[in-house]
Amino acid sequence: MSKALDPLTLLETFTRICDRGSISAAARDLGLSQASASRQLRALEERLGIQLIRRTTHTLAVTEAGLALLSDARGLIADWQAIEERHAASAGVVKGPLKVVAPVALGQLHLAEIAFAFQRAHPLVSLTWQLEDQAIRFSEVGCDCWIRIGPVPDDRLVVRRLGRVERLVVARPELPGVSDCAGTDDAERLPFVALDPFEGGRIGLYGPGGASVEIAPVITVHTNSIFALHRAVLAGLGAAILPRWFVEGDLQSGRLVDVLSDWRAARLDVNVAFLPARRQPERLRLFLQALEQGLQAMPGVAAGTIEPG
Repeated sequence: MSKALDPLTLLETFTRICDRGSISAAARDLGLSQASASRQLRALEERLGIQLIRRTTHTLAVTEAGLALLSDARGLIADWQAIEERHAASAGVVKGPLKVVAPVALGQLHLAEIAFAFQRAHPLVSLTWQLEDQAIRFSEVGCDCWIRIGPVPDDRLVVRRLGRVERLVVARPELPGVSDCAGTDDAERLPFVALDPFEGGRIGLYGPGGASVEIAPVITVHTNSIFALHRAVLAGLGAAILPRWFVEGDLQSGRLVDVLSDWRAARLDVNVAFLPARRQPERLRLFLQALEQGLQAMPGVAAGTIEPG
């Protein structure tokens, strides 16, 4: 069987077509003609006896059978890449594509610094850095790992908790009522701006000795953007729950104050998820190490665990 018809090559072509949404774009990436890429896709469909992609004049749509295969294909390709890294003549050289999906705020700030430092340390790694807060379908996106704040809704993935984020009530010191705020009852009388979906009309707080309370302040602004929330707080529109890593500089400068130093909102987990594989590609293994070390150096992030969870 020629290399063009090798099963792993067929799977690589199929996954690239799914990633790019176009046979012609996938062919360019792989150094093939469009006709060759189309033949490889047909050969894979004939070999399996199923339709993987529905083709129309202008679009491609992956079938349900194709989506099921896509997850398995990515796992097999990852296994092969790990074997190649270990046994090829270039063994020990960290190289190859690394695609990461990260949350928007962390991904623009601290996580971006970690990722770009990693790429500088390993210049043969081709990094794709995609920011997304919404849940993704891992096999469709085609990433190597997915960093997410909160639970990962996909039990087919290996999930590691990298850290737990401290969140506190912050406000401008000039906001009326802040200087007199001595407890949660006083905090409830402050205007608040809220980050959806983490905070709504009722906000849970946890204090000394395991005490907990729920406050229901007046919400002046709702937003799904932590950057907009931060600006609203700085503009004096209200207090808010914000992670320490995001406001540490403001607290140090005095632009914002910790309104309730003995009380905190529930911590949020920072998780990373990836496909199970018998051998993890070296570039992914090293990136996960860099992530864990970098996150633990962030203000307000407690160490996570390396165990799957």
